[in-house]
Amino acid sequence: MCSRCRRAQSVCYCHKISQLPTKTKVVILQHPRERDKAIGTARMASLCLPDSELHVGVRWGEHAALARALSDETRPAGLLFPGPGAKNILAERPPGPITLVVVDGTWSQAKTVVRDNPILQSLPRYAFATPEPSQYRIRKEPNDQFVSTIEALMHVLGVLEGDPAGFRALLDPFRAMVDMQLHCQATRPQRRFRQERGPRPERPRLPTALTSRFEDLVCVVGEANAWPYKKDANHEPDELVHWVAVRVATGERFEHVAAPQNRLSPNTAFHARLDEATLAAAGSRAALFDAFAAFTRPSDIIAAWGHYGPNLYRECGGTLEPHIDLRALCQRLVNKKFGSLEDAAASVGSPREPLGMGRGGVRLSALVQLVEHWRATYPR
Repeated sequence: MCSRCRRAQSVCYCHKISQLPTKTKVVILQHPRERDKAIGTARMASLCLPDSELHVGVRWGEHAALARALSDETRPAGLLFPGPGAKNILAERPPGPITLVVVDGTWSQAKTVVRDNPILQSLPRYAFATPEPSQYRIRKEPNDQFVSTIEALMHVLGVLEGDPAGFRALLDPFRAMVDMQLHCQATRPQRRFRQERGPRPERPRLPTALTSRFEDLVCVVGEANAWPYKKDANHEPDELVHWVAVRVATGERFEHVAAPQNRLSPNTAFHARLDEATLAAAGSRAALFDAFAAFTRPSDIIAAWGHYGPNLYRECGGTLEPHIDLRALCQRLVNKKFGSLEDAAASVGSPREPLGMGRGGVRLSALVQLVEHWRATYPR
């Protein structure tokens, strides 16, 4: 490896580098992802410009070297980056020497760096329309008007230093690098045979609860009167106050609100989206259990998002058959974890009308949306 250009000796471009002193102070801010790119041009430009500085990073608000460069009153700083209010530096040349700050990276990376650094946004901005197409034949630019970092410096320094022809020497190592890269691509051995791939993994299949026994599937959601848990603090146990369910195949719905038996948590009305008057006027929890027992059938399969709702139902005295966890099923089907039921439903479509009061009705609608999407998408 060449320690100067940091490329393999066989493709070193150092013999093409010319030293080009400038009155302009060039400060190149390179995105970290560009630092190790063998076909990048920021290091190449810094090797050609003895009065330049090359720094690598993303956050520049407290960077001492940059602050020192920007504080040079004899060479006021400007940012070479297009944007609102940017002056055409090729047509409106500054009256004296300047400190030219250049951001090196892909256009997406460069935009992010400028956006996230107020110290760069505060600088006067310069831009230009390239007078000739880019010669960067080994890396596609997103627009014909875009050029590499070293090409941009060639155009701008040629005007600022009053020597457009002389600064075309910046392109000598650039062209050498491009030519060597294209030669390597053209002469490297080509694979004659395609690599054999293993068998594709079988698409996950739906459980019987969503296929042959779909008529028995009952989705449920429970809401609680729950106090925030704090270590070493007395708090009431969670208690069931709202239970909603739907038999997905037929659309039959169940909903029951139970009055809290303990003190009402200050968060319950907000989280469950049920006002205190509705909770206070509700029936007993025993009546809820009796009503749901009458709604269900011995063959029903209870389904919920996670275990909290069904476990809460049982802990408060209700009898509930083992349930299937639709959250675990979702993770297996899409091979991805979702933060919440609402996030999972949003990934398959827009929210639907609630199937009951409060948050329970919204969450029940989201469960049905997921079940119907899975049945339409995955093998049965």
